[in-house]
Amino acid sequence: MSAKVSIRVAAIFSPGGKVTPKWFELNRRKHEVKATTYFWRDRIGEVPLLHFAVTDGEALYELIYNIIDQSWSLNGLQTEKP
Repeated sequence: MSAKVSIRVAAIFSPGGKVTPKWFELNRRKHEVKATTYFWRDRIGEVPLLHFAVTDGEALYELIYNIIDQSWSLNGLQTEKP
């Protein structure tokens, strides 16, 4: 998957600005976030973005949170080869 897809995410917003994704929906399937393997900040122009590399135990996903419009998107998916 290479194009960004808008998704629904449940996240905890802690004091100090920390964001922790807990689950997300993709193709009407709920994926529980088992671990965040990497986190980084980025910008597109004036728009700050938070990137989360997360796993549901089966695949690795890149979730992106747009701080300005408070939307989530999925940018990538990597699955293990059998």
